Amino acid sequence: MVRDYRDGFLPWSGAAVKDEFEALKREFAPDLVFTHYRQDRHQDHRLVSDLTWNTWRDHLILEYEIPKYDGDFGSPNFFAALPAATLDRKVGLLLEHFPSQKRRAWFTEDLFRAVARIRGMESAAPQAVAEAFYCRKASF
Repeated sequence: MVRDYRDGFLPWSGAAVKDEFEALKREFAPDLVFTHYRQDRHQDHRLVSDLTWNTWRDHLILEYEIPKYDGDFGSPNFFAALPAATLDRKVGLLLEHFPSQKRRAWFTEDLFRAVARIRGMESAAPQAVAEAFYCRKASF
């Protein structure tokens, strides 16, 4: 659940969710925005991605991947090498802050580490682990 919205039901609350995005836009102007991959098969994730692009269209937006049953893993085009300590912290935070996902068989420490290791291999990361993102546009 995000805020007071029920997991799996965001598309049916779209107007209210869009209002929250517009309120966020008025509160701050980020340098970098992270959102779900636009081809994510989960309906909530797709809506959040669409609203992110609609709200912050002039910002650098990186779309992240989420391992799950839908089989929508792909070939990201933007990699960020991670120090091993950062991966440890990331995995700990994922497990701590997403209690609604703990019942999912795939939501495990070893899976998150395996994805980081694969992305580290693909990008020849110095400490062998990385995060990967989809980047539709970048201008620096």
